[in-house]
Amino acid sequence: MELFNIITILVVVSAAFAYINVRFVKLPYTIGAMVITIIMSLVLTALGWLDSSLTNPLKDLISQIDFGTLLLEVMLSFLLFAGALHTNFDQLKVQRWPILSFATFGVLISTFLVGGLTYGLLGLLGIQAEFIHCLLFGALISPTDPIAVLGILKKVGVPKKLETKIVGESLFNDGVGVVVFLTIFTIAQTGLENVTAKEIGLLMIEEVGGGIVLGLLMGYLAFRLLKSIDDYSVEVLITLAIVMGGYLLAQSLHFSGPLAVVVAGLIVGHDTVRGTSMSDLTELYVDKFWETIDALLNGILFVLIGLEILILPFEMTYIIAGLLLIPVTLFARFVALSLPIKIFKEKLNFVPNTNLMMTWGGLRGGISIALALSLTDVMSRDLFLTVTYVVVIFSIVVQGLSIGKVANKLIGGHKEEATTGHGH
Repeated sequence: MELFNIITILVVVSAAFAYINVRFVKLPYTIGAMVITIIMSLVLTALGWLDSSLTNPLKDLISQIDFGTLLLEVMLSFLLFAGALHTNFDQLKVQRWPILSFATFGVLISTFLVGGLTYGLLGLLGIQAEFIHCLLFGALISPTDPIAVLGILKKVGVPKKLETKIVGESLFNDGVGVVVFLTIFTIAQTGLENVTAKEIGLLMIEEVGGGIVLGLLMGYLAFRLLKSIDDYSVEVLITLAIVMGGYLLAQSLHFSGPLAVVVAGLIVGHDTVRGTSMSDLTELYVDKFWETIDALLNGILFVLIGLEILILPFEMTYIIAGLLLIPVTLFARFVALSLPIKIFKEKLNFVPNTNLMMTWGGLRGGISIALALSLTDVMSRDLFLTVTYVVVIFSIVVQGLSIGKVANKLIGGHKEEATTGHGH
């Protein structure tokens, strides 16, 4: 099927499910679209067991969509920029050290904790999987998904300094998590004896450092271009070009594209940059354009996550493993956050139960699924894809729907500091 036809079908389905959600279901936008799609997929799966001809055309359509490439190389840059554009930069600056700790050391600690515990648990279940492949699962499931987090936290009132930690961590640990995953992936393919610690260190520095520096340059370039003219249509186009051109340049230089667009988005979205480079009309159009892009791509993404169930390998043992690994991933995240929180807690006056709230509010999403889809058959792809799906669906539906109640219970009287805005 032609690319345009596939995109058309996805947009139509996303619009239809979004309407049904807003009109009848009334769940948060991203969760509602995905829940409706999952229910539809499960119904179609049941019908397919009765008569495969009923679902084969749809399965063929979904099989033609390269989910990993679509998300990581096409949609991700737009979604990250849109999220960073509306993030409170001043709060992010205040919380920069714990956020950087969560996004780096937190991801690494969680990767090895999840990998080790997964290896032990699968052994108890009689499922064969190599330790290095369990580490790959740890790497792909450890980063919280900024797309899922941002879409849901907009609807939940939590203290702004806690919201900044959750959102800021999710924006940055995505880029770091992908680098960690690719490093372990390379080791799994070539063997540990063929990769030196120096090569791993240089790769991390090149990807992470290069992405941040490129993002700073892109952000400054956008600022100078926006400041030199006053035409909202051209200025919207400039932000679009910065995202697409910058992401493409980052990939060609082997820098982290996600980190580059996040940094650029934070700079363009900063109050001072906005105030000196955009008129009120331009600011309105830029914001509305990126809010629309964010809503459109989020709808398509979460519908895709639901539809992928149709081609998921249904193995009951794998599903049981996924259910058992839900508390494992939550425990690993809690432990990984503990040390940075302990170090910065007194200096930055953290709200009560920050660790519990960040553990429950750190949602997994499409990025984890995209990375799981990139695994090879030798890496127990079917096993870890199923497990990832179970963890992600629980994370988005159960954790996502209960964040507000959990925040009320854990934070209590500190809710007066809450904000649902972005500081602009």
